[in-house]
Amino acid sequence: MGKSTGFLEYERVEEVASHPLERIKNFNEFHTPLSTEERQRQAARCMDCGVPFCQSGMTIKGMTSGCPLNNLIPEWNDLVYQGNLDIAYKRLHKTSNFPEFTCRVCPGLCEKACTCSLNGEAVTTKANEMAIIEYAYDHGLADANPPKQRTGKRVAVVGSGPSGLAVADQLNRRGHSVTVYERNDKVGGLLRYGIPNMKLEKQIIDRKIHVMEQEGISFIVNANIGDNVKSAELTSKYDAVVLCCGSSNPRDIDAIGRKEAKGIYFAVDFLASTTKCLWNNNMQLVDGQYISAKDKDVVIIGGGDTGNDCVGTAIRHGCKSVTQLEMMPKAPDQRAENNPWPQWPLVCKTDYGQEEAIAKFGHDPRIYTTTVKEFKTDKSGNLKSVVLVSLESKVDKKTGRKMMVPVEGTEKEVKCQLCLIAAGFLGSEKYVVDAFKVGLDARTNVASVGKDSFATNVDKVFTAGDMHTGQSLVVKAIRSGRDCARQVDEYLMGYTNL
Repeated sequence: MGKSTGFLEYERVEEVASHPLERIKNFNEFHTPLSTEERQRQAARCMDCGVPFCQSGMTIKGMTSGCPLNNLIPEWNDLVYQGNLDIAYKRLHKTSNFPEFTCRVCPGLCEKACTCSLNGEAVTTKANEMAIIEYAYDHGLADANPPKQRTGKRVAVVGSGPSGLAVADQLNRRGHSVTVYERNDKVGGLLRYGIPNMKLEKQIIDRKIHVMEQEGISFIVNANIGDNVKSAELTSKYDAVVLCCGSSNPRDIDAIGRKEAKGIYFAVDFLASTTKCLWNNNMQLVDGQYISAKDKDVVIIGGGDTGNDCVGTAIRHGCKSVTQLEMMPKAPDQRAENNPWPQWPLVCKTDYGQEEAIAKFGHDPRIYTTTVKEFKTDKSGNLKSVVLVSLESKVDKKTGRKMMVPVEGTEKEVKCQLCLIAAGFLGSEKYVVDAFKVGLDARTNVASVGKDSFATNVDKVFTAGDMHTGQSLVVKAIRSGRDCARQVDEYLMGYTNL
Protein backbone atom coordinates (compact mmCIF):
# COMPACT_ATOMS: atom_id res chain seq x y z
CA MET A 1 0.00 0.00 0.00
CA GLY A 2 1.14 3.53 -0.62
CA LYS A 3 4.30 4.06 -2.66
CA SER A 4 6.46 0.95 -2.44
CA THR A 5 9.55 2.99 -1.57
CA GLY A 6 7.73 5.87 0.14
CA PHE A 7 8.85 4.97 3.65
CA LEU A 8 12.45 5.17 2.41
CA GLU A 9 12.06 8.40 0.46
CA TYR A 10 9.97 10.54 2.81
CA GLU A 11 10.41 11.47 6.44
CA ARG A 12 7.43 11.77 8.78
CA VAL A 13 6.06 15.33 8.71
CA GLU A 14 3.45 16.32 11.28
CA GLU A 15 0.95 19.16 11.23
CA VAL A 16 2.46 22.30 12.74
CA ALA A 17 1.18 23.19 16.21
CA SER A 18 0.90 26.80 17.29
CA HIS A 19 3.57 27.89 19.77
CA PRO A 20 2.46 27.08 23.34
CA LEU A 21 2.57 30.73 24.45
CA GLU A 22 0.33 31.67 21.52
CA ARG A 23 -2.24 28.89 21.72
CA ILE A 24 -2.88 29.39 25.45
CA LYS A 25 -4.52 32.72 24.55
CA ASN A 26 -7.64 30.88 23.33
CA PHE A 27 -9.45 27.54 23.48
CA ASN A 28 -9.24 26.67 19.77
CA GLU A 29 -7.71 23.60 18.13
CA PHE A 30 -4.14 24.57 17.29
CA HIS A 31 -2.75 22.40 14.47
CA THR A 32 -2.42 23.65 10.87
CA PRO A 33 -3.22 20.97 8.23
CA LEU A 34 -0.56 20.04 5.70
CA SER A 35 -0.94 20.82 2.00
CA THR A 36 -2.63 18.22 -0.20
CA GLU A 37 0.70 17.35 -1.80
CA GLU A 38 2.45 16.82 1.55
CA ARG A 39 -0.48 14.78 2.85
CA GLN A 40 -0.18 12.47 -0.18
CA ARG A 41 3.54 12.07 0.53
CA GLN A 42 2.78 11.15 4.12
CA ALA A 43 0.24 8.55 2.99
CA ALA A 44 2.85 7.24 0.54
CA ARG A 45 4.95 6.18 3.55
CA CYS A 46 2.46 3.40 4.35
CA MET A 47 4.41 0.22 3.68
CA ASP A 48 3.19 -2.84 1.83
CA CYS A 49 3.89 -4.75 5.04
CA GLY A 50 3.00 -8.42 5.36
CA VAL A 51 0.93 -8.00 8.50
CA PRO A 52 -0.71 -4.57 9.07
CA PHE A 53 -0.64 -4.48 12.86
CA CYS A 54 -2.08 -0.94 12.65
CA GLN A 55 -5.57 -2.36 12.05
CA SER A 56 -5.33 -5.46 14.23
CA GLY A 57 -6.83 -4.24 17.51
CA MET A 58 -5.15 -7.11 19.35
CA THR A 59 -4.63 -7.34 23.09
CA ILE A 60 -1.01 -8.01 24.02
CA LYS A 61 -0.12 -8.27 27.72
CA GLY A 62 -3.36 -6.53 28.66
CA MET A 63 -2.76 -3.59 26.29
CA THR A 64 -4.42 -2.86 22.95
CA SER A 65 -2.19 -2.89 19.88
CA GLY A 66 -3.64 -1.41 16.72
CA CYS A 67 -7.05 0.08 15.98
CA PRO A 68 -9.94 -1.38 18.05
CA LEU A 69 -12.30 -0.53 15.15
CA ASN A 70 -10.15 -2.57 12.74
CA ASN A 71 -10.09 0.42 10.39
CA LEU A 72 -8.82 -0.56 6.93
CA ILE A 73 -5.83 1.72 7.35
CA PRO A 74 -3.46 0.50 4.60
CA GLU A 75 -6.31 0.68 2.09
CA TRP A 76 -7.29 4.27 2.77
CA ASN A 77 -3.69 5.38 3.16
CA ASP A 78 -3.10 4.09 -0.37
CA LEU A 79 -6.21 5.90 -1.61
CA VAL A 80 -5.02 9.16 -0.03
CA TYR A 81 -1.66 8.69 -1.76
CA GLN A 82 -3.48 8.13 -5.07
CA GLY A 83 -5.58 11.26 -4.48
CA ASN A 84 -8.85 9.29 -4.39
CA LEU A 85 -10.39 10.64 -1.18
CA ASP A 86 -13.94 9.81 -2.28
CA ILE A 87 -13.26 6.09 -2.09
CA ALA A 88 -10.98 6.58 0.92
CA TYR A 89 -13.98 7.98 2.80
CA LYS A 90 -16.14 5.00 1.84
CA ARG A 91 -13.50 2.60 3.17
CA LEU A 92 -13.09 4.64 6.37
CA HIS A 93 -16.84 4.95 6.95
CA LYS A 94 -17.23 1.18 6.57
CA THR A 95 -15.67 0.58 9.98
CA SER A 96 -15.79 3.97 11.73
CA ASN A 97 -18.91 5.93 12.66
CA PHE A 98 -17.08 9.00 13.94
CA PRO A 99 -13.65 9.54 12.36
CA GLU A 100 -14.09 13.29 13.03
CA PHE A 101 -13.83 12.46 16.75
CA THR A 102 -11.16 9.75 16.76
CA CYS A 103 -8.78 11.68 14.49
CA ARG A 104 -8.73 14.37 17.17
CA VAL A 105 -8.89 12.57 20.52
CA CYS A 106 -7.63 9.02 19.98
CA PRO A 107 -4.10 8.39 21.35
CA GLY A 108 -3.21 6.73 18.04
CA LEU A 109 -3.02 3.03 18.82
CA CYS A 110 -2.73 2.50 15.07
CA GLU A 111 0.45 4.56 14.85
CA LYS A 112 2.05 2.87 17.84
CA ALA A 113 1.60 -0.50 16.06
CA CYS A 114 2.69 0.80 12.64
CA THR A 115 5.40 -1.36 11.06
CA CYS A 116 7.26 1.82 10.07
CA SER A 117 7.72 2.61 13.76
CA LEU A 118 9.70 -0.60 14.29
CA ASN A 119 12.71 1.03 12.67
CA GLY A 120 11.79 4.68 12.26
CA GLU A 121 8.70 6.83 12.65
CA ALA A 122 5.11 5.74 12.14
CA VAL A 123 2.86 6.82 9.27
CA THR A 124 0.77 9.90 10.14
CA THR A 125 -2.41 7.80 10.21
CA LYS A 126 -4.46 10.05 12.51
CA ALA A 127 -3.79 13.13 10.40
CA ASN A 128 -4.56 11.16 7.23
CA GLU A 129 -7.87 10.16 8.80
CA MET A 130 -8.66 13.81 9.53
CA ALA A 131 -7.86 14.77 5.94
CA ILE A 132 -10.32 12.13 4.69
CA ILE A 133 -13.24 13.07 6.93
CA GLU A 134 -12.84 16.82 6.47
CA TYR A 135 -12.70 16.30 2.69
CA ALA A 136 -15.89 14.23 3.01
CA TYR A 137 -17.73 17.05 4.76
CA ASP A 138 -16.41 19.67 2.35
CA HIS A 139 -17.57 17.66 -0.67
CA GLY A 140 -20.95 16.41 0.58
CA LEU A 141 -19.88 12.80 1.06
CA ALA A 142 -20.74 12.88 4.78
CA ASP A 143 -24.22 14.33 4.25
CA ALA A 144 -27.27 12.59 5.69
CA ASN A 145 -28.21 9.22 4.19
CA PRO A 146 -31.44 8.09 5.89
CA PRO A 147 -32.43 4.41 5.72
CA LYS A 148 -34.84 3.65 2.88
CA GLN A 149 -37.01 1.34 4.99
CA ARG A 150 -38.02 1.19 8.65
CA THR A 151 -38.45 -2.01 10.65
CA GLY A 152 -41.13 -0.72 13.00
CA LYS A 153 -38.92 -1.46 16.01
CA ARG A 154 -38.19 1.29 18.54
CA VAL A 155 -34.99 1.59 20.58
CA ALA A 156 -34.08 3.95 23.43
CA VAL A 157 -30.42 4.76 24.04
CA VAL A 158 -29.59 6.30 27.43
CA GLY A 159 -26.48 8.46 27.13
CA SER A 160 -25.04 10.31 24.14
CA GLY A 161 -21.34 9.71 24.61
CA PRO A 162 -19.30 7.84 21.98
CA SER A 163 -20.81 4.41 22.71
CA GLY A 164 -24.39 5.70 22.82
CA LEU A 165 -23.95 7.59 19.56
CA ALA A 166 -22.42 4.50 17.92
CA VAL A 167 -25.34 2.31 19.06
CA ALA A 168 -27.82 4.88 17.76
CA ASP A 169 -26.04 5.34 14.42
CA GLN A 170 -25.78 1.62 13.72
CA LEU A 171 -29.36 0.75 14.69
CA ASN A 172 -30.72 3.69 12.73
CA ARG A 173 -28.84 2.53 9.63
CA ARG A 174 -30.57 -0.83 10.08
CA GLY A 175 -33.94 0.91 9.97
CA HIS A 176 -34.93 0.90 13.64
CA SER A 177 -36.38 4.09 15.11
CA VAL A 178 -33.89 5.36 17.70
CA THR A 179 -34.33 7.96 20.46
CA VAL A 180 -31.30 9.07 22.47
CA TYR A 181 -31.81 10.43 26.00
CA GLU A 182 -29.16 12.75 27.42
CA ARG A 183 -29.20 14.15 30.96
CA ASN A 184 -27.12 17.23 30.07
CA ASP A 185 -28.31 20.28 28.17
CA LYS A 186 -26.44 19.27 25.01
CA VAL A 187 -25.63 16.01 23.25
CA GLY A 188 -22.15 14.49 23.34
CA GLY A 189 -21.53 13.14 26.84
CA LEU A 190 -17.81 12.71 27.45
CA LEU A 191 -17.01 14.19 24.05
CA ARG A 192 -18.64 17.50 24.94
CA TYR A 193 -18.08 17.92 28.67
CA GLY A 194 -15.08 15.69 29.36
CA ILE A 195 -12.76 16.77 26.54
CA PRO A 196 -11.75 20.45 26.23
CA ASN A 197 -12.22 22.55 23.11
CA MET A 198 -8.55 22.68 22.16
CA LYS A 199 -8.69 18.92 21.55
CA LEU A 200 -12.22 18.76 20.12
CA GLU A 201 -14.08 21.91 19.17
CA LYS A 202 -17.76 21.46 19.96
CA GLN A 203 -19.05 22.51 16.55
CA ILE A 204 -17.46 19.28 15.29
CA ILE A 205 -19.88 17.35 17.52
CA ASP A 206 -22.84 19.48 16.48
CA ARG A 207 -22.02 18.98 12.81
CA LYS A 208 -22.33 15.21 13.19
CA ILE A 209 -25.39 15.37 15.44
CA HIS A 210 -27.15 17.48 12.79
CA VAL A 211 -26.46 14.75 10.21
CA MET A 212 -27.76 12.05 12.58
CA GLU A 213 -30.95 14.04 13.18
CA GLN A 214 -31.47 14.37 9.43
CA GLU A 215 -31.08 10.61 9.19
CA GLY A 216 -33.97 10.15 11.61
CA ILE A 217 -32.43 9.83 15.08
CA SER A 218 -34.23 11.76 17.84
CA PHE A 219 -32.32 13.40 20.70
CA ILE A 220 -33.93 14.41 23.99
CA VAL A 221 -31.75 16.50 26.32
CA ASN A 222 -32.21 17.35 30.02
CA ALA A 223 -33.65 13.84 30.38
CA ASN A 224 -32.11 12.23 33.45
CA ILE A 225 -33.31 8.65 33.62
CA GLY A 226 -33.91 7.66 37.21
CA ASP A 227 -34.53 11.29 38.13
CA ASN A 228 -36.90 13.35 35.98
CA VAL A 229 -37.65 10.46 33.58
CA LYS A 230 -38.79 7.07 34.88
CA SER A 231 -37.04 3.95 33.68
CA ALA A 232 -40.41 2.18 33.42
CA GLU A 233 -41.43 4.71 30.77
CA LEU A 234 -38.60 3.53 28.54
CA THR A 235 -38.98 -0.20 29.13
CA SER A 236 -42.70 -0.02 28.37
CA LYS A 237 -42.43 2.32 25.38
CA TYR A 238 -39.49 0.77 23.51
CA ASP A 239 -38.65 -2.68 22.14
CA ALA A 240 -35.10 -2.40 23.51
CA VAL A 241 -33.23 -0.07 25.84
CA VAL A 242 -29.45 0.40 25.72
CA LEU A 243 -27.64 1.92 28.71
CA CYS A 244 -24.58 3.93 27.66
CA CYS A 245 -24.16 6.22 30.66
CA GLY A 246 -20.39 5.95 30.92
CA SER A 247 -18.16 5.26 33.89
CA SER A 248 -19.11 8.55 35.46
CA ASN A 249 -18.60 7.94 39.17
CA PRO A 250 -15.33 9.81 39.91
CA ARG A 251 -12.72 8.29 42.22
CA ASP A 252 -12.21 10.49 45.27
CA ILE A 253 -9.11 10.93 47.41
CA ASP A 254 -9.02 10.09 51.10
CA ALA A 255 -6.95 12.81 52.77
CA ILE A 256 -7.20 14.91 55.91
CA GLY A 257 -9.42 17.95 55.34
CA ARG A 258 -10.96 16.63 52.10
CA LYS A 259 -14.56 17.11 53.25
CA GLU A 260 -14.07 20.47 54.96
CA ALA A 261 -11.97 22.42 52.45
CA LYS A 262 -13.63 24.67 49.88
CA GLY A 263 -11.78 24.73 46.56
CA ILE A 264 -11.55 21.02 45.72
CA TYR A 265 -13.33 19.77 42.59
CA PHE A 266 -13.45 16.70 40.41
CA ALA A 267 -11.68 17.26 37.10
CA VAL A 268 -14.75 16.50 34.99
CA ASP A 269 -16.74 19.21 36.81
CA PHE A 270 -13.93 21.70 36.28
CA LEU A 271 -13.64 20.92 32.56
CA ALA A 272 -17.41 20.86 32.02
CA SER A 273 -17.88 24.26 33.68
CA THR A 274 -15.34 25.81 31.31
CA THR A 275 -16.94 24.25 28.23
CA LYS A 276 -20.42 25.41 29.22
CA CYS A 277 -19.24 28.95 29.96
CA LEU A 278 -17.40 29.22 26.64
CA TRP A 279 -20.36 27.87 24.69
CA ASN A 280 -22.80 30.24 26.36
CA ASN A 281 -20.62 33.33 25.88
CA ASN A 282 -19.24 33.11 22.33
CA MET A 283 -16.01 31.39 23.43
CA GLN A 284 -15.33 33.93 26.19
CA LEU A 285 -14.94 33.14 29.89
CA VAL A 286 -17.26 35.12 32.16
CA ASP A 287 -16.54 35.44 35.88
CA GLY A 288 -18.92 33.51 38.10
CA GLN A 289 -19.99 31.10 35.36
CA TYR A 290 -17.20 28.57 35.68
CA ILE A 291 -14.79 27.07 38.21
CA SER A 292 -11.93 29.52 37.84
CA ALA A 293 -8.21 28.89 38.17
CA LYS A 294 -7.34 32.52 37.51
CA ASP A 295 -4.52 33.82 39.74
CA LYS A 296 -4.56 30.59 41.77
CA ASP A 297 -1.95 27.98 42.62
CA VAL A 298 -3.46 24.82 41.14
CA VAL A 299 -2.67 21.25 42.16
CA ILE A 300 -4.00 18.43 39.97
CA ILE A 301 -4.13 14.91 41.38
CA GLY A 302 -3.75 12.51 38.46
CA GLY A 303 -1.19 12.12 35.71
CA GLY A 304 -3.36 10.85 32.85
CA ASP A 305 -5.02 12.54 29.88
CA THR A 306 -7.68 14.19 32.03
CA GLY A 307 -5.02 15.61 34.34
CA ASN A 308 -3.19 17.00 31.32
CA ASP A 309 -6.43 18.57 30.06
CA CYS A 310 -6.78 20.26 33.44
CA VAL A 311 -3.23 21.64 33.13
CA GLY A 312 -3.97 23.16 29.72
CA THR A 313 -7.32 24.55 30.85
CA ALA A 314 -5.94 26.06 34.07
CA ILE A 315 -3.19 27.81 32.12
CA ARG A 316 -5.77 29.28 29.75
CA HIS A 317 -7.67 30.56 32.79
CA GLY A 318 -4.55 32.42 33.89
CA CYS A 319 -3.45 30.37 36.89
CA LYS A 320 -0.52 31.53 39.02
CA SER A 321 1.11 28.08 39.03
CA VAL A 322 0.17 24.49 38.22
CA THR A 323 1.42 21.21 39.69
CA GLN A 324 0.37 17.78 38.45
CA LEU A 325 0.78 14.81 40.79
CA GLU A 326 1.37 11.30 39.49
CA MET A 327 1.23 8.37 41.90
CA MET A 328 3.37 6.10 39.74
CA PRO A 329 7.07 6.48 38.86
CA LYS A 330 8.09 8.28 35.67
CA ALA A 331 7.99 5.97 32.66
CA PRO A 332 11.19 5.52 30.63
CA ASP A 333 11.83 7.87 27.71
CA GLN A 334 12.47 4.92 25.38
CA ARG A 335 10.89 1.46 25.11
CA ALA A 336 12.22 -1.02 27.62
CA GLU A 337 13.42 -4.41 26.40
CA ASN A 338 10.41 -6.09 28.00
CA ASN A 339 8.04 -3.75 26.12
CA PRO A 340 8.77 -4.55 22.45
CA TRP A 341 6.84 -3.41 19.37
CA PRO A 342 3.96 -3.88 18.54
CA GLN A 343 2.95 -3.57 22.20
CA TRP A 344 1.68 -0.18 23.34
CA PRO A 345 4.85 1.77 24.23
CA LEU A 346 5.07 2.33 27.98
CA VAL A 347 7.13 5.51 27.66
CA CYS A 348 6.93 9.00 29.11
CA LYS A 349 4.80 11.33 26.98
CA THR A 350 4.84 15.09 27.27
CA ASP A 351 1.38 16.19 26.12
CA TYR A 352 0.13 19.61 25.03
CA GLY A 353 -0.78 20.81 28.55
CA GLN A 354 2.62 19.91 29.93
CA GLU A 355 4.30 21.57 26.93
CA GLU A 356 2.36 24.74 27.71
CA ALA A 357 3.30 24.61 31.40
CA ILE A 358 6.98 24.26 30.48
CA ALA A 359 6.72 27.24 28.14
CA LYS A 360 4.76 29.32 30.66
CA PHE A 361 6.48 28.47 33.94
CA GLY A 362 9.82 27.06 32.80
CA HIS A 363 9.44 23.52 34.16
CA ASP A 364 7.47 20.32 33.76
CA PRO A 365 4.42 20.45 36.07
CA ARG A 366 4.58 16.75 36.93
CA ILE A 367 5.79 15.36 40.24
CA TYR A 368 5.99 11.56 40.29
CA THR A 369 5.33 9.04 43.10
CA THR A 370 3.52 11.74 45.05
CA THR A 371 0.01 12.40 46.35
CA VAL A 372 -1.83 14.72 48.74
CA LYS A 373 -1.79 13.75 52.42
CA GLU A 374 -3.66 16.77 53.83
CA PHE A 375 -5.68 19.77 52.71
CA LYS A 376 -5.22 22.95 54.77
CA THR A 377 -7.65 25.87 54.89
CA ASP A 378 -7.81 29.47 56.08
CA LYS A 379 -10.23 30.69 58.74
CA SER A 380 -13.06 30.84 56.21
CA GLY A 381 -12.59 27.23 55.16
CA ASN A 382 -11.02 28.09 51.81
CA LEU A 383 -8.21 25.87 50.61
CA LYS A 384 -4.82 27.56 51.10
CA SER A 385 -2.27 24.74 50.82
CA VAL A 386 -1.79 20.99 50.47
CA VAL A 387 0.65 18.68 52.18
CA LEU A 388 2.33 16.39 49.66
CA VAL A 389 3.86 13.05 50.51
CA SER A 390 6.13 10.76 48.50
CA LEU A 391 5.03 7.21 47.67
CA GLU A 392 6.87 3.94 47.31
CA SER A 393 5.87 0.56 45.95
CA LYS A 394 5.28 -2.25 48.42
CA VAL A 395 3.67 -5.68 48.19
CA ASP A 396 0.62 -6.39 50.31
CA LYS A 397 1.50 -9.57 52.24
CA LYS A 398 -2.11 -10.74 52.35
CA THR A 399 -3.10 -10.20 48.69
CA GLY A 400 0.28 -10.17 46.97
CA ARG A 401 -0.70 -6.97 45.15
CA LYS A 402 1.69 -4.10 44.65
CA MET A 403 0.60 -0.88 46.36
CA MET A 404 1.88 2.68 46.43
CA VAL A 405 2.18 3.66 50.08
CA PRO A 406 3.25 6.95 51.75
CA VAL A 407 6.83 7.37 52.91
CA GLU A 408 6.90 8.87 56.39
CA GLY A 409 9.05 11.98 56.77
CA THR A 410 8.71 13.10 53.13
CA GLU A 411 5.84 15.54 53.71
CA LYS A 412 6.06 18.92 51.98
CA GLU A 413 3.57 21.80 52.12
CA VAL A 414 2.85 23.78 48.94
CA LYS A 415 0.47 26.66 48.24
CA CYS A 416 -2.83 25.67 46.65
CA GLN A 417 -6.14 27.50 46.34
CA LEU A 418 -7.64 25.10 43.76
CA CYS A 419 -7.23 21.33 43.76
CA LEU A 420 -8.58 19.17 40.93
CA ILE A 421 -9.03 15.43 41.35
CA ALA A 422 -8.34 13.54 38.11
CA ALA A 423 -7.87 10.09 39.60
CA GLY A 424 -10.16 8.16 37.26
CA PHE A 425 -13.62 6.66 37.68
CA LEU A 426 -15.15 3.80 39.63
CA GLY A 427 -18.00 2.63 37.41
CA SER A 428 -21.65 3.40 36.99
CA GLU A 429 -23.61 5.91 39.02
CA LYS A 430 -25.85 4.11 41.48
CA TYR A 431 -29.14 5.88 40.77
CA VAL A 432 -29.16 4.77 37.12
CA VAL A 433 -28.30 1.19 38.04
CA ASP A 434 -31.01 1.14 40.69
CA ALA A 435 -33.58 2.62 38.31
CA PHE A 436 -33.21 -0.29 35.86
CA LYS A 437 -32.33 -2.92 38.50
CA VAL A 438 -29.43 -4.20 36.41
CA GLY A 439 -26.67 -6.31 37.93
CA LEU A 440 -23.09 -5.18 38.52
CA ASP A 441 -19.75 -6.93 38.33
CA ALA A 442 -17.00 -6.75 40.94
CA ARG A 443 -15.79 -3.40 39.53
CA THR A 444 -19.28 -1.83 39.74
CA ASN A 445 -19.71 -1.91 35.96
CA VAL A 446 -23.04 -3.09 34.55
CA ALA A 447 -22.69 -6.84 34.09
CA SER A 448 -23.78 -8.86 31.06
CA VAL A 449 -25.40 -12.28 31.12
CA GLY A 450 -22.62 -14.04 29.26
CA LYS A 451 -19.17 -13.72 27.72
CA ASP A 452 -18.99 -11.19 24.87
CA SER A 453 -22.61 -10.28 25.57
CA PHE A 454 -24.18 -6.86 26.04
CA ALA A 455 -27.50 -8.08 27.41
CA THR A 456 -28.11 -7.39 31.11
CA ASN A 457 -30.06 -9.51 33.59
CA VAL A 458 -33.15 -7.40 32.78
CA ASP A 459 -35.17 -8.37 29.72
CA LYS A 460 -34.60 -6.14 26.65
CA VAL A 461 -32.10 -3.93 28.51
CA PHE A 462 -28.57 -3.85 27.10
CA THR A 463 -25.42 -1.92 27.98
CA ALA A 464 -22.30 -0.73 26.16
CA GLY A 465 -19.22 1.47 26.48
CA ASP A 466 -17.55 2.50 29.72
CA MET A 467 -20.69 1.65 31.69
CA HIS A 468 -20.08 -1.97 30.70
CA THR A 469 -16.28 -2.18 30.52
CA GLY A 470 -15.08 0.55 32.87
CA GLN A 471 -13.18 3.70 31.97
CA SER A 472 -11.50 3.40 28.59
CA LEU A 473 -10.82 5.18 25.29
CA VAL A 474 -13.29 6.90 22.96
CA VAL A 475 -12.33 4.54 20.14
CA LYS A 476 -13.00 1.50 22.33
CA ALA A 477 -16.37 2.92 23.39
CA ILE A 478 -17.32 3.30 19.72
CA ARG A 479 -16.34 -0.32 19.05
CA SER A 480 -18.36 -1.45 22.07
CA GLY A 481 -21.37 0.49 20.78
CA ARG A 482 -21.08 -1.07 17.32
CA ASP A 483 -20.85 -4.58 18.76
CA CYS A 484 -23.77 -3.95 21.10
CA ALA A 485 -25.91 -2.64 18.24
CA ARG A 486 -25.32 -5.85 16.35
CA GLN A 487 -26.58 -7.89 19.31
CA VAL A 488 -29.60 -5.62 19.82
CA ASP A 489 -30.46 -5.93 16.13
CA GLU A 490 -30.34 -9.71 16.35
CA TYR A 491 -32.53 -9.60 19.45
CA LEU A 492 -35.12 -7.46 17.65
CA MET A 493 -35.09 -9.18 14.24
CA GLY A 494 -33.91 -12.74 14.90
CA TYR A 495 -30.87 -12.13 12.69
CA THR A 496 -28.56 -9.24 11.89
CA ASN A 497 -26.83 -7.80 8.85
CA LEU A 498 -24.87 -5.17 10.77
